[in-house]
Amino acid sequence: MRAKMRLMGFNAETIKPLNEEAAAELGAELLGEATIFVVACGCLVLEYSRQKTQQRRKEGEQLAAWDAMRDEVDHLALVLEALQAQVQAAPPPAALEELQAQMRDMRAQLCIQDLPPAPQAEPTPEDEGPPDPGLGQD
Repeated sequence: MRAKMRLMGFNAETIKPLNEEAAAELGAELLGEATIFVVACGCLVLEYSRQKTQQRRKEGEQLAAWDAMRDEVDHLALVLEALQAQVQAAPPPAALEELQAQMRDMRAQLCIQDLPPAPQAEPTPEDEGPPDPGLGQD
């Protein structure tokens, strides 16, 4: 009671004793304010805890995404190495051009380029097979 009076600016020496009704009313008011203060502090603590939990969850998701990207980069690096090895193992373009020139020479020697295309024979009734026994007969 003295603390509240000091906060309100009253001098503690000049305070007169309160009757029971006034004391009960001030006590109820003090108890109500204390209850509101405790509830507000509890809400603050719960909100802080919720925010921290949410922050930890987001950090965990970011870490998982980071690890997934790192794994993907590692996989792509391996694929790149394999492709570089294939490119190095492939014959140079000059060798391919030389092989193409040799093929042209061989075709010229065999006269494949000068031969006319073979005519296609027309199908004969014998090639078509026997007629369907169920069609056209009564």
